[in-house]
Amino acid sequence: MNKTLRTLTFLFLLLLSAKLSSAQNKIVVFQSDFGLKDGAVSAMKGVAMGVSTDLKLYDLTHEIPAYNIWEASYRLEQTVRYWPAGTVFVSVVDPGVGTTRKSVVLKTKSGQYIVTPNNGTLTLVAQSLGIDEIREINEAVNRRKDSQKSYTFHGRDVYAYTAARLAAGAITFEQVGPLLPKQVVSIPYQQAVMDGKILKGNIPVLDVQYGNVWTNIPDTLFKQLGPKYGDVVHVSIFHKNKQVYKGDMPYTQTFGAVAEGKPLAYLNSLLQVSFALNMGDFAKTYDVASGGEWSVEVSVN
Repeated sequence: MNKTLRTLTFLFLLLLSAKLSSAQNKIVVFQSDFGLKDGAVSAMKGVAMGVSTDLKLYDLTHEIPAYNIWEASYRLEQTVRYWPAGTVFVSVVDPGVGTTRKSVVLKTKSGQYIVTPNNGTLTLVAQSLGIDEIREINEAVNRRKDSQKSYTFHGRDVYAYTAARLAAGAITFEQVGPLLPKQVVSIPYQQAVMDGKILKGNIPVLDVQYGNVWTNIPDTLFKQLGPKYGDVVHVSIFHKNKQVYKGDMPYTQTFGAVAEGKPLAYLNSLLQVSFALNMGDFAKTYDVASGGEWSVEVSVN
């Protein structure tokens, strides 16, 4: 083999390796609304290990409220960006299992893969991380052997199996199935915007352990109001456009800056505007929940 041919061969193998490596870090992360009371999660992991015992399996959460596609979308948004390129996520919150909704694998522009029904679960990740490609799972190839008679556990028979094959390098992303347009089923919600001197946003999730209310309003947008610690923040919360809470609270750096039981506005760990009661449960006290139908308005004196 002459020098030029050897060089071209090396470059080809290098490019091929780079193309495959993003699907071969052998990490699979599982999310579902199954809970851990039965063997459903273990069954998915068993299928994955049946593909390759070299895989590294992790859990995002299995405590998504039953059928809550919106929260599945949010937990992916909260988490995916922190995992290395090539990580394969399995997200199964699938009230339409067995219906005509498509089973897909989305590759983000940052290189992670998400195996899931295209039912709204990809709403937030598609917007924040972008869609590099999205493919429909070809179940004639990417389905657990002898599982065709099962119509209600695609998490085990299709998603875990496909994810494991992709993560282990048994298939390339192209072998998942046919390419789809770069669009996903999306759940409507109030995006964070400035409207005059009022910030509008959504309540994507609650800090469920403590009852704090998180919004999707980032610190960069909030800073446009020029807030200083101690300033009064005016807060209105709406459900289906009906006001359910209106109140004032100080903008503080810590919970302890106000008396026990008193409200405050702060930036959470994701640097998003949030509301809390010091040593109390804001959401429970004021009957506030989260999801696409919940919105907020915020202004500062």
